[in-house]
Amino acid sequence: MFRYAHSEYLYLLFLLIPAAVLIFWDFYKRKNALKEFAAGEAAKRLAPKKSGMKFFTKAGLVFTALFLLIFALANPQVGTKVEEVKQVGIDVYVLLDVSNSMNAEDIKPSRLEKAKHDIKNLIKKLQGDRIGLIVFAGRAYVQFPLTTDYSAANMFLDAVDTKSVPQQGTNIGEAIDLALKSFKKKTDTKKAIILITDGEDNEGGIDAGIKKANEEDVSIYTIGLGTPEGAPIPAYDASGKMIGYKKDRYNKVVLTKLDETTLKKIASETHGKYYNAQNGENELEMIYKDLSKLQKKEFGSKRITDFEDRFYYLLLPAILLLLVDFFLSRNKTRLMRKLESGGEE
Repeated sequence: MFRYAHSEYLYLLFLLIPAAVLIFWDFYKRKNALKEFAAGEAAKRLAPKKSGMKFFTKAGLVFTALFLLIFALANPQVGTKVEEVKQVGIDVYVLLDVSNSMNAEDIKPSRLEKAKHDIKNLIKKLQGDRIGLIVFAGRAYVQFPLTTDYSAANMFLDAVDTKSVPQQGTNIGEAIDLALKSFKKKTDTKKAIILITDGEDNEGGIDAGIKKANEEDVSIYTIGLGTPEGAPIPAYDASGKMIGYKKDRYNKVVLTKLDETTLKKIASETHGKYYNAQNGENELEMIYKDLSKLQKKEFGSKRITDFEDRFYYLLLPAILLLLVDFFLSRNKTRLMRKLESGGEE
């Protein structure tokens, strides 16, 4: 099996075409300029050592070397063996609250940014476990399903903000229900849910979610973002500039408060744990230690090809060609001048 590790570098080959055109255009421009000044034998006497053949030889060496270097940069690889690797781990869905209250800054830099940062750190630690992300506010949506493609997971996580869900509110019950439905029922892997929110549920349905989680043997770990005292919710204009704080119909600043009671109830009744988010701490790391204790089971297998680099087969001749070009003179050799002059120098 053959592939290029960095095939994007192959686009550099297109730059060789205009470069070649410019170099040859410059050569003929200089040649024509010399002809206008002096023609025939006079031109030869003015530049007796100048060699057009040497020019094209050196240009050919450089362009061949660049051609090889570009392919070396792309790093051709050859697959030497194919292995079938068992995939073992647990399934985890992270439920992330993206309601406007998550913009509050009682957790720095904001509740939502703190949560995203901690989720990224969790993804870095995963080893074969499948992770999925559900974002919720007034409704719940799967941002990405269970996957072991952690780079793709990070990319989708980066796109999350408080505009990810158009319906405002905090519907924790629907988020739990969607996670339970989204787990792959055909595999008997251990399953867990991590709920990250300020806990201000507006829709109900939490009790039903707890009951269903227990029926399916899914533990829910909860992380509360915010403070019981509350914090104002920043308001932004269309350009993203902060213009003040959200106010109610009586023109009073709205405070968003952490509801620890609800989150502790969800965690305790589903055999999980509750954590209060603090500045400078990573609660997901503590949850990961708990999850690591769960029995990991096989949920599939994948074929992995072991590739070996072959860039040096192109790099070495490219370097040799550049060395030849460096030591090759632009002028005619003594033999060439002797042959042109009929045996006389």
